[in-house]
Amino acid sequence: MTLYLVRHPQPDVAPGLCYGASDVPVTETELARVHASLALPRGLPVYASPLQRCALLAERLAPGRVTLDARLAEMNFGAWELRPWSGIPRADVDAWTADLLHYRPGGAENVLDVARRVQAFVADLRVPSALIVCHAGTIRLLAALHGGAPLEQAALQAAQTPHRIGYGDVVVLGV
Repeated sequence: MTLYLVRHPQPDVAPGLCYGASDVPVTETELARVHASLALPRGLPVYASPLQRCALLAERLAPGRVTLDARLAEMNFGAWELRPWSGIPRADVDAWTADLLHYRPGGAENVLDVARRVQAFVADLRVPSALIVCHAGTIRLLAALHGGAPLEQAALQAAQTPHRIGYGDVVVLGV
């Protein structure tokens, strides 16, 4: 299976803001910039996170042919959502980094929860190739799972991987 993973355009939020599952906006200028920069195969099935920063780009790439799937959404940070990272108590962030798999940032999802839903999406994917518009965390999980690691190991690998996926970047798995 070949997966073309596209990270969404940069959202229109203040720098340093925690925004996993929050449905933050993206400007038309940024959406157009990312769309114009992409050179992707045509005719593939297209899947996307339902969050507008992904769904809008996916719809522009494949009008009327996008399947939105909540399992592709970014991690839900609960009470941390839309708060500046600098305003989240250091002890809470330290507790998360001490137990990346099981700690629930902001009382919501943990990395293992996200990995389970992403793994379920992959298990249901019955196509030889697909285009997926999603989030950096989801892309890291998809890459780790594609490598064949067991779920917990893939989740930990994705959580520990330094974040180097730019807005609008494409990661291809399986070629």
